[in-house]
Amino acid sequence: MPPERFEQTNKPGDWRKIMFGLLLFNAVILERRKFGPLGWNISYQFTDGDCEVSLQQAKLLTNDYDVIPFKVIHSLTSENNYGGRVTDNWDRRTMSNLLHEFCNDNVLNTGYAFSSSGKYKSSDAETQTDYAEVVRNLPTNASPEVFGLHENADITCAQNDTAVLFATILSLQPRSTAGGGKSRDEILADLANDILSRMPQPYNLEQVSDTYPTKYEDSMNTVVQQECIRYNKVISKVLSSLKDLIKAISGEVVMTAELEEVGNSLFTNSVPEMWAKVAYPSLKPLATWVPDLIARLAFIQTWIDEGKPQSFWISGFYFPQAFITGTLQNHARKYQLPIDTISFGYAVRPEATPAELVDIPTDGALIYGLFIEGARWDMKDALLRESRAKELYTSMPLIHLLPTQHRVMPTSGIYVVPVYKTLARFGTLSTTGHSTNFVMTLEIPTDQEARHWIKRGVACVTALKV
Repeated sequence: MPPERFEQTNKPGDWRKIMFGLLLFNAVILERRKFGPLGWNISYQFTDGDCEVSLQQAKLLTNDYDVIPFKVIHSLTSENNYGGRVTDNWDRRTMSNLLHEFCNDNVLNTGYAFSSSGKYKSSDAETQTDYAEVVRNLPTNASPEVFGLHENADITCAQNDTAVLFATILSLQPRSTAGGGKSRDEILADLANDILSRMPQPYNLEQVSDTYPTKYEDSMNTVVQQECIRYNKVISKVLSSLKDLIKAISGEVVMTAELEEVGNSLFTNSVPEMWAKVAYPSLKPLATWVPDLIARLAFIQTWIDEGKPQSFWISGFYFPQAFITGTLQNHARKYQLPIDTISFGYAVRPEATPAELVDIPTDGALIYGLFIEGARWDMKDALLRESRAKELYTSMPLIHLLPTQHRVMPTSGIYVVPVYKTLARFGTLSTTGHSTNFVMTLEIPTDQEARHWIKRGVACVTALKV
């Protein structure tokens, strides 16, 4: 940067502080990408041009107005210059709240801290050399707090790097082994037989339809039918591919490219692409993916055998959006209300598990099985709290989804948290118009500003990686 740029306005003292704040913000949003989905749902490729345009606009507004219009600078920077690249609405919310710390009236005060540690603060330096000295005195390895994240974010970052490293090592593993022990084919045959012995047979759709016929007053019957249809596709694909793989290993059928891919995936403890295409989104390795699938199937089977549950395992649904819509439909039809006037109210119940449930609501639905990342739920105070050290994820208790007509959303005391199926958070629109990953939003009580949790990247997920 040319030295004269530090004096290019009629308010050089204010301009230097504003410029330093915007440059620090640019560094923060670039470096925040290393934290994966905890930082941004999508890893955006912000450029030097985005920063340059923001500085040029800020310089003109600083020069032309007696009172510096920080709201205008904030809007242009977060919504247009950087925001033009942001395609995810939740990332757009994060961008705006991150910028607030680096672009506000307090930035003009010498010593204003951009983060809680006080290490990053507004300076009264006057020359480029002075500012270079300020930067040199900043920590070499930035801690998560300057990014607005909890200290646990460093663990998440290290885990992400390790996963990439191990995936690379696995891809370079030889496909054959020498020496003692079982051969690769024997290992694959044992794995295939083990999974086959644990997998149930497809649901009897005719029996399910007879037991839970389509009813106007109960949309949950339709939901359970649709879940059985979707899960049957997964069950059939797993069973048929494993049987064919065993035959191919023994030489009874030809080992096709698809079966070879299934075998390679089993050998490296990953979910075969053939299965993933017909299954629900998941980041689990094969060793935990199979038990998770069996638990989901058992949840649906219990529903079929014992009737509609009192509380619903939200993680057990293949397509939870259908369950959410069905809950709204049931309420609308019960009280003869237009469904487009109804939205959910949320109440976090004191019971942690379904086994502790005593008061069953007559309206809405109780859900459980959610995990929260970036924060934790305090059962004693019934509020959102900071995560404990080295505790990356915690379980949420039962949540009551209560449909309410013409509901007015609270303006304070709550944090609107997005709910995703996986920790990846990013999804694409499916043919139904729903995201393949985003499920819904919840309102969680908090005694802190929502901005704090937004910068923390707090979100709920229905399934972890393990």
